[in-house]
Amino acid sequence: MKPIAAIAITLFVSSGLIAGEPKPATETTITANNKVKQTLPFNDKQDFKDAQRGFIAKQDVVTIKNANGDIVWDLEAYKKYITLETPAPDSVNPSLWRNAQLNMINGLFEVTDGIYQIRGYDLSNITFVKGDTGWIVFDPLISQETAKAALAFINSELGERPVVAVIYSHSHIDHFGGVRGIVDEKDVLAGKVDIIASYGFTEHAVSENVIAGNAMGRRAVYMYGALLPRNVQGGVNGGLGQTTSTGLATLIKPTDIIKKTGEERTIDGVKMVFQYTPGTEAPTEINTYFPDKKALWMAENSTNTMHNILTLRGAQVRDALKWSSYLQETIEMWGDEVEVKFQSHHWPMWGQSKIVDYFKKQRDMYKYTHDQTVRLMNQGFIGSEISEIIQFPDEIENNWSTRGYYGTLRHNSRAVYQRYMGWYSGNPSDLNNLPPTDAAVNYVAYMGGEQEIIKKAKADYEAGKYRWVAEVLKHVVFANPQSEQGKKLLADTYEQLGYQAESGPWRSVYLQGAYELRNGTPSAGGTNTASPDIIKNMPPEMLFDYLAVRILPDKAAGKSFAINLNFTDLDEKYTLYIENSVLNHTKKQADKPDVTLTLTKLALDDVQLGNVTLEQAIANGDIELDGDKDVFKDFVGMLDTFKFWFNIVTP
Repeated sequence: MKPIAAIAITLFVSSGLIAGEPKPATETTITANNKVKQTLPFNDKQDFKDAQRGFIAKQDVVTIKNANGDIVWDLEAYKKYITLETPAPDSVNPSLWRNAQLNMINGLFEVTDGIYQIRGYDLSNITFVKGDTGWIVFDPLISQETAKAALAFINSELGERPVVAVIYSHSHIDHFGGVRGIVDEKDVLAGKVDIIASYGFTEHAVSENVIAGNAMGRRAVYMYGALLPRNVQGGVNGGLGQTTSTGLATLIKPTDIIKKTGEERTIDGVKMVFQYTPGTEAPTEINTYFPDKKALWMAENSTNTMHNILTLRGAQVRDALKWSSYLQETIEMWGDEVEVKFQSHHWPMWGQSKIVDYFKKQRDMYKYTHDQTVRLMNQGFIGSEISEIIQFPDEIENNWSTRGYYGTLRHNSRAVYQRYMGWYSGNPSDLNNLPPTDAAVNYVAYMGGEQEIIKKAKADYEAGKYRWVAEVLKHVVFANPQSEQGKKLLADTYEQLGYQAESGPWRSVYLQGAYELRNGTPSAGGTNTASPDIIKNMPPEMLFDYLAVRILPDKAAGKSFAINLNFTDLDEKYTLYIENSVLNHTKKQADKPDVTLTLTKLALDDVQLGNVTLEQAIANGDIELDGDKDVFKDFVGMLDTFKFWFNIVTP
């Protein structure tokens, strides 16, 4: 979240416009949340001290708009009900409420001499390091509007300084998307601004938002609670920050690549040493140490929460074992001398011994999850069973920085299982099981019909058996999507599960599910997973892979043809082949293609972005076509389009 890992979400329903009325917390939920208050060390206030340490200034109103006047970030909506003094309401897990309170501590802060952070202007933090002549910026947020506002704020408080370098810690959009808000690409091309990232950054930054972008974007609406009202029965906290901004996500290619641990750079008088950590929280990521300041920037490899091994929006499973090993390497490299650690989410920590203890707990959180999941897996337990059995030792369980505000032990253990064993449980009944709707129809029939199930479900709901009620009523709704009784009771059930959730994404998923059961699947708005800069930075091979997943096999059946493409600005040539209802591409061009296209990558980008139609591009000469035009027309006609608002809680 990242995300996202975070994906920029376009809000299309203003706060409070949900038609189905939310219900209050039940006695079962109140009891469960009160138990949390008694279990965790709420008297420990050190995080609140750390989150406020170094405070310089804050703006009275943090509402940021785009050029059209649309709000893209609004901390004010949260300020109305989340304060440091307000106790956790019955409808919010007290631990999640505490995390929300900490994330609401916003403004400009000094981390250490010459290093500053602005927090509360997006899901992530933006960090400014003072060089001899200008700012070195780490992770410029999601949107160019929020990054621009942050730069203006720090300049107004500490004096006007240009941005001389930008460092992308990793390839998730909340760590690079705002770059055009603080940097002009002309200055980058002229060598006036350095942009530093790790090896493979551009490829991963672009690919995450393309191949599975539609499905991930839809599920991101659930993960980040895009439709939820801003109140105690709606959106409260996203785990890493309050939520995601909704402005324009941008990207400027790096000019300097870090390829290995130990590489050093001195930029504008500031010395930095990098730790290259591929395959941890992101496919490519770097931590940064400032030896002259004894300050360690941890990117998103360690934050003040348990992170995801597999995000709810969807992603490739991360490697918990590798993640823990890089944290061990961090300890070995700088543990003896570090005096302050800070990162792209949450607040810093000071004190060498405290920091090392923190790193050890972060390391062992992932190592324990990996080791114990694999141990139980080798005893024959499957993922759902392991998630019920596995428990952290007290040292990790009762530590605030390893609580599950973003990732959870239940889901991370399943992710480890998935990494090794895949989706199949090993039970023959799961080898060729029925899809959800077919299974639901038969479950309902076997269980005595819809009304009998609802009758029993109501009794179990009153008894507080929400997980079971959700499991049962899912079948009712999938067997009969018109069942108003079933949908209403299932919505009420999801709501209580959301109220009890310690994880921000869990809460959002449950409450978004309740919203859609009560109001139907939305039909407007959505996520922008392919901004102009993302499209611009897609290499042709990635575009062709994307086109390949859009092939409609019924329309491609029996077809066989070759299309040559000559990119004049890239001096690259390709051939696309349609055979066996599959699109393949190669740089070895066909000698006798059915049709040849001569064009620039820019012309293709314009078509992708909808700036011009394909017909217009051909008509105005931006795309030259030689050969059988009907072949290319046939090819375009076999490309599927993806509906963003597919159903999730209904069939």
